[in-house]
Amino acid sequence: MQDFVKILGLKHRREVAGKSAIFSGEHFVLEETDWYLLNLFRLWWHYGISFLRLQMWVEEVMEKFMRIYKYQAHGYAFSSLEELLRSLGGDAFVNMTQRSVAESLLEVGVTQRFVDDVIAAVLRSSYGQSVLVPAFAGAMSLAGAQGSTWAVEGGNKLVCSGLLKLTKANVIPARVTGVSLHSSEGKALYQVHYEGSEGQGSAFYDMVVVTTPLHPSRSNFTFENFEPPIADFPGAFQPSVTSVVHGYLNSSYFGFPDPKLFPFASILTTDTPDLFFNAMDNICPVNISAAFRRKQPQEAAVWRVLSQQPLDKQQLKTLFRSYYSVQVTEWPAYPRYDAAKSLPPIVLHENLFYLSGVEWVASSMEMIAVAAKNVALLAYNRWHQDLEKIDQKDLMHKVKTEL
Repeated sequence: MQDFVKILGLKHRREVAGKSAIFSGEHFVLEETDWYLLNLFRLWWHYGISFLRLQMWVEEVMEKFMRIYKYQAHGYAFSSLEELLRSLGGDAFVNMTQRSVAESLLEVGVTQRFVDDVIAAVLRSSYGQSVLVPAFAGAMSLAGAQGSTWAVEGGNKLVCSGLLKLTKANVIPARVTGVSLHSSEGKALYQVHYEGSEGQGSAFYDMVVVTTPLHPSRSNFTFENFEPPIADFPGAFQPSVTSVVHGYLNSSYFGFPDPKLFPFASILTTDTPDLFFNAMDNICPVNISAAFRRKQPQEAAVWRVLSQQPLDKQQLKTLFRSYYSVQVTEWPAYPRYDAAKSLPPIVLHENLFYLSGVEWVASSMEMIAVAAKNVALLAYNRWHQDLEKIDQKDLMHKVKTEL
């Protein structure tokens, strides 16, 4: 994503400072302050050295994951998610998709209390799920929670629209309904069927990349004339509800009767049955001027509330003293990670590829970008029969010798 931003001449949005806290439903179990050393002391006082063990574990995973950028810079690609993971971290990375992040962290000495308070809060905010999500997805989420995330000035959507314009792609404004297999001179030919405002249509292609999730809860997609048949993959998606509320925060619910004293811009939550929301934060515009400041806690502000179900009026009244407007978006945002144990394939047929399976390893814009580049390199290398660039072993040594 960083490369896309540079290529398109976009800028990172200016960050606006704001403190975070973790809420249990009754009180804050952890509060961020303006002083870095005091934050470290509080972490140590409550959880011992668990935060250091967490940081070391995440850094080890990320250091190995970063190898993918070197591999792709040299044109290497992988025909399965398992092969991609093995090239980065061996069988240990593959196993991290099959065991929970809680199990992995407890194994390296992180305390159960730290898992219940901090790890659960981060995963509820990012994936809307518990500490039973796979370790690899958890590591990616926890890496983002350590302050390395960023946004694009003007909105992240500018990356997508900019890349479409840059590549001069021919965009057909229609919904793809399926792919049927044909042959031409002994080679596979794919007919893509679609329907739009002008009715149904189709076109033939030598290569096709499927990006829609091929799972029963998401797929209205058919494959015809393939042998063996291409069926939906097991698994389901986690419903996520985002409510954007313009109103006055009810700070009394969080233990602050005087709203002027409420210090937090972001509230995460522990995995408590009675809590009806996963997280909420005081959001900023996509364009931030030098003079911009966050609203004072007693002023009406725009809050984003993440939950698994739409908030009813009573729940909104619990969080807000009053509000002007509520905009609700509900969609199946992430895989439900406890619903499937096997990873989907990348290659569905000779030149038919599947991109969205990477979400079952970890779901983020960066992971999709990495997977997209892998599919592009894989398709290119297979088309040109450059098999030495596919599923190679000991790539770190090969890359070093190529340098």
